[in-house]
Amino acid sequence: MNILDTIIAHKRTEVAARKQQTAYKMLETTAAFQLPVRSLAASLQQPGSTGIIAEFKRKSPSKGFINKEADVATITAAYSRFGAAALSVLTDENFFGGSQKDLVIAREQAIPILRKDFIIDEYQIVEAKSIGADIILLIAACLSPAEVNRLANFAASLGLETILELHAEEELGHICSATRIVGINNRDLKTFKVDIDRSLKMAEQIPGDRIKIAESGIDKIEDILLFRKNGFKGFLIGEYFMKQENPPMAFENFVTQLQAQQ
Repeated sequence: MNILDTIIAHKRTEVAARKQQTAYKMLETTAAFQLPVRSLAASLQQPGSTGIIAEFKRKSPSKGFINKEADVATITAAYSRFGAAALSVLTDENFFGGSQKDLVIAREQAIPILRKDFIIDEYQIVEAKSIGADIILLIAACLSPAEVNRLANFAASLGLETILELHAEEELGHICSATRIVGINNRDLKTFKVDIDRSLKMAEQIPGDRIKIAESGIDKIEDILLFRKNGFKGFLIGEYFMKQENPPMAFENFVTQLQAQQ
């Protein structure tokens, strides 16, 4: 099995266990479940938006720990203060060192938040809303087109937005009416190689009425300018900031340089 298959196999067991621990009805009683949803689509299309979806993550399967002692409150507050269009928070514990608690803490920020995880079941979408997420991620590589359609529509029924993540041309068929925001992962989830040129070619085949997001491997202003030139509105960046000695300062400096070239 490749790493993605391993993650999904573990996720199925993990979700089944959580269903036994906490019923849907209990999730729906949280204060966060009642919060108004903040729109990523609106944030990305706002005039002057940086378009940056700034990610908080401690580790990855390919790199191990990136920033083991990172403080979610400090870093997400800085991301918000210095101009992030949205936040992305890893909630997978086993492979990425994240937790739902991280997202609960990040919810103190008044910008849209993506629950970054491997969503395979409606239960996780209810969970996402119960901890304060505004957006979920659906990864085409581990879902069928029918599953994407079902899960994206379920998310919409709760008021949540969906990012559909693609990383290969054969996944373009996963795009449906409920997936208004489409992300292209520059990193192949099975090999972890980054190929921006492949992403740009894929983007040409995405319907023009969708909001395009570039994900992974972005580490310089020129990358964002190139993606913008090709119609992208959002840029999910995590590892570049998280691996710096001072992520808040790294993010502030990056945004300052970006705004100087807008």
